[in-house]
Amino acid sequence: MAAITAGMVKALREKTDAPMMECKKALTEADGDLVAAEELLRVKLGSKASKAASRVTAEGIVVSHVRSGGLDNVGALVEINCETDFVAKNDDFLAFAARVAELVAASDPAGVEALSSLPLDGKTVDEVRAALVGKIGENVAIRRFVRYETSHKLASYLHGARIGVLVEYDAADEQVGRDIAMHVAASKPITVSKDEVPADKIEAERKVFTAQAAESGKPADIVAKMVEGRVAKYLAEVALMGQPFVKNPDETVEKMLKAKNARVMRFALYVVGEGIEKRTDDFAAEVAAQVAAATK
Repeated sequence: MAAITAGMVKALREKTDAPMMECKKALTEADGDLVAAEELLRVKLGSKASKAASRVTAEGIVVSHVRSGGLDNVGALVEINCETDFVAKNDDFLAFAARVAELVAASDPAGVEALSSLPLDGKTVDEVRAALVGKIGENVAIRRFVRYETSHKLASYLHGARIGVLVEYDAADEQVGRDIAMHVAASKPITVSKDEVPADKIEAERKVFTAQAAESGKPADIVAKMVEGRVAKYLAEVALMGQPFVKNPDETVEKMLKAKNARVMRFALYVVGEGIEKRTDDFAAEVAAQVAAATK
C-alpha cells in the first residue's frame, strides 16, 4: 500500500477542488495513483450531483455583469439557485455565480443548456457546477439569465443578492439609469408601458373586476365604467411609466424621464426563487411517522 502524503492530497485537491478527506480516500483507494484517484473522484462527485439533482433549489442569488464600451455595451443578469440560504453565502458558490454571469455577457449563449456546455477553467460549466455540488453537498442550478447588447446605456442594481435588475436606457445623466433600476426593484413593474402588458393578464383582471362590480347591483352601464376604471388603475400599477417614482411619489416615472430628457427601452427583473414551489417539512409529522414505524 502506497503512502499517501499531504503533497499528494494537495495536488489532487487542486485538480478536482474536492474536499480534502475525499481526496485522501480516493488516493487510498487508488493506491496512490493520482490519475486513477482523479477518475474515482469525478465518479463520486458526479454521483453526488446526480443524487442532489432532484432536490428543490428555491434559494440562491441573482448576479449581474455589465461591460460598457461606447457603442458596444453588454450586460447580463443571472439567477443561480441552491437549497439553503446558508450555501447562498458560500464563497465558492458566489465565485461560481460571478464567473457564470461574466461568461453569459462574453459568450451570448442561446439558453441555459448552451451555457452549461461552454468551457470554464478547462471544463464545461456543467462539470464545474457538478464539482461544486460534490464539494458543498447541495444541489446547484443555473435557472435563467438575460443578456442585453446595445449602443444605449445599461444599468444594473442588486438589492442584497435576492433581487436583481438590468435596465437599458438613454439619458445624459447616468444617475437616471441607477434610479430606474432601484425603482424597478422596489415597485416591480412587469412592462415599460401599459401598451406592453400582455392581453391575457388584462383579460384575467377584467374578469375579476367584472365579477366584483356585478355584486354592487348597479346598472350595467355603470358596472362597465367601474370595470374600465379598475383596468386603467391596474395598468398604471404594473407598467413602469405609470408608477409613482420611488424617489418622488408626487410624479410618475414617465414625468421624471421626460424632465430628464431620458427614456427606458427595456428592463429585466429577477427575484430569487420566484415561482418555485418551496418544500415545506412538517418536522412533528416526520418524527411521529418514524416513531410509528419503530413501534411496528
